[in-house]
Amino acid sequence: MSSPEAPLDLRLGGVAVGTWLAGLAALHLPVWPSIAVAGLAALLAAVVRFAGRRLGGARWIVAGLLLGVACGAAVTAARVAIRDAEPLAGLARERAPVTARLTVRDDPRPLSAATGRAPTWLVPARLTWVAPEGAAAGHRVDVRVLVLGSGDRWRGLLPGQRVQAEGRLMPARGGDLTAAVLAVDAEPAPHGEASWAQRAAGTLRAGLQRACAVLPAEPGGLLPGLVVGDTSRLDPAVEEDFRTTGMTHLCAVSGANIAIVIGCVLFALRRLRAGPALSVALAACALVGFVILARPSPSVVRAGVMGAIALIALATSRPRSAVPALATTVVVLVVADPELAGDAGFALSVLATGGLLAFASRWRDGLRRAGVPGGLAEALAVPAAAQIACGPVIAGLSGAISLVAVPANLLAAPAVAPATVLGVITAVVSPVWPDAAELTAWLGGWPARWLVLVARFGARVPSGTVPWPGGVGGGLLLAALTVALLLAFRRPLVRRAVAVLTAAAVVGALPVRLVASGWPPAGWVVAGCAVGQGDATVLPLGGGQAVVVDAGPEPAPVDRCLRDLGIHHVPLLAVSHFHQDHIGGVAGVFRGRRVDAVVTTAWPEPAAGHELVHAEAARHGTPVLAATAGWRWAARELSVEVIGPPEELRGTRSDPNNNSLVLRATVAGVRILLMGDAENEEQDALVRAGGALRADVLKLAHHGSAYQSLDFLAAADPAVVLVSVGEDNDYGHPNLALLARLSRDGARVLRTDEQGDLAAIRTRDGLAVVVRGTP
Repeated sequence: MSSPEAPLDLRLGGVAVGTWLAGLAALHLPVWPSIAVAGLAALLAAVVRFAGRRLGGARWIVAGLLLGVACGAAVTAARVAIRDAEPLAGLARERAPVTARLTVRDDPRPLSAATGRAPTWLVPARLTWVAPEGAAAGHRVDVRVLVLGSGDRWRGLLPGQRVQAEGRLMPARGGDLTAAVLAVDAEPAPHGEASWAQRAAGTLRAGLQRACAVLPAEPGGLLPGLVVGDTSRLDPAVEEDFRTTGMTHLCAVSGANIAIVIGCVLFALRRLRAGPALSVALAACALVGFVILARPSPSVVRAGVMGAIALIALATSRPRSAVPALATTVVVLVVADPELAGDAGFALSVLATGGLLAFASRWRDGLRRAGVPGGLAEALAVPAAAQIACGPVIAGLSGAISLVAVPANLLAAPAVAPATVLGVITAVVSPVWPDAAELTAWLGGWPARWLVLVARFGARVPSGTVPWPGGVGGGLLLAALTVALLLAFRRPLVRRAVAVLTAAAVVGALPVRLVASGWPPAGWVVAGCAVGQGDATVLPLGGGQAVVVDAGPEPAPVDRCLRDLGIHHVPLLAVSHFHQDHIGGVAGVFRGRRVDAVVTTAWPEPAAGHELVHAEAARHGTPVLAATAGWRWAARELSVEVIGPPEELRGTRSDPNNNSLVLRATVAGVRILLMGDAENEEQDALVRAGGALRADVLKLAHHGSAYQSLDFLAAADPAVVLVSVGEDNDYGHPNLALLARLSRDGARVLRTDEQGDLAAIRTRDGLAVVVRGTP
């Protein structure tokens, strides 16, 4: 008979939890309440320690929890006091122009920018000196700031590099240790070079990117993300699929990367029969080398510590000793950097490691006892344990629960290690042997292709994600339910009941979703996609085919909308004009679909948008036609005609908007007007041209802005108005007075920001509308 497994040692767990939660709370509190909490917790800890004998063995856990609260609150309060100190806080409140000396803390990250504008980079930095504009002297400080820098020179900065810049200070959002935001319109002035470690990391990372450039776009952009967390070339649609299937952690440096690298080193050393001392030394060298490659930033160091703990636990099968090590690590990291207490990546790293320690070995052994082969048992237990532990945080962040995360990660697991190892080899050899680096990158591209396929098909599973309350409340609710189920699962009767109910739900609900899905609705004639602050409209042809008009600002939302509508073939993609919010997602329309032709406005500006559309079409061999008024296209029950602009319009408030393609479509006898961003001038020109403008459905121009012609709206006299607009946008869209007027005139007004995907349907009784809600 096997001896019962020793219980986990949780004596230091209370200290870790108290430190973590108190640090998180203190990030959002003023300094003095946090100090008061620290003092009260320390006093209560002393009382429990000396007068809490009735608590028995739990006394140590309670006392540790209170000591952790005291430690976390006190340390974080001290850092918050430095963050909020004058004179920097006053300069930020006044939005003062300053000269600043900075030390870069992490890699610059690109921010989405309007087409035609210079790139903007988000640069985490440490502010060491600041002087108000025109001041004779400055102030020495040591606080964190976020820099919003415009220009290409920001891209090449390395962590640890010192620069000087002139910009305007602004208040930070709070909730972390960032003291201010510095907006800089000019290029930075470097002051010295980064450390040798950061320069070496930059060289290796650049070599990895060059070697991966020979691969197709999707695996070529993914492989650097798998290896070193460099997602600068990652296809946004792939990123969205990874998020949907719970595989996002693969695109960031995590403890798993560390464990794979060190595990391979230890495996090779074991085969060579190396002694324990030599194995530990070489594994430590591999760990240091990988941290240098992935950038020795706080997040990577954190991942290294977590990965080492998980590897030690799995290698020694002694999770009892690893839990105190994990708890100690949490305390040390939060005390060293209290901002980690509010970092989602930190939470996921800790919880995933804790899940492996608490559940993975038990579940693996239970599956083995049930007759499951050892390798399969471990492959099932590891992703399930990590997902159970991380589920509440993911649900709170995303407002959804992924039902495909465990199977997707199970299918992905065999490809992660070879892709990571081959990627590391590629980076290491790239500076000295570029041809060999390209070969290993090509080899690593095959497991990366598999990961792309798993994420793509996982994201397309019907009902693969289900809605869940977001925020702290939703996360706590799922955590409570998870704990209750784990406790109940100890009883065989409960296990069997849950298995039966789960099977019944899958067998019963999935066919309903597949056969009688409520989306797309039967008889739909037009759908407006919820793509944020942008436009994407779909006209059905049947048989999985549709005409698409505009593509929204990003590829992922329009790709998601077309997938949900079941569209796999686009005979015609119409581009109303070349602003980013209408063409930024054009790659999402092409993704996994055949697009036969692209028709665009004849107005070629903005030039960057024009180039983007033509480049994407050329990449797929799709012809592009610039259409003018009178151009027609028809197939089956759908006809499309370009009616605007009736003439080239110049000198208007926005010439690109007022030269938008205006399309008149007819679907199964329903008349539809699609207005692009046409404003007063183009709308009035359409009225003067005297064509038939009457419509059953109107896609309102320019996201419902106030720039609408009342004469045009009266001529259109729609029964249904679709407004494609982003939630909480900065443009004041849509104009509420305009929407109220349309409603008073008898139109049914639908908005994507409030109701998600929209559709008008043709019934025996006339037009009806269906709203899906935000997916």
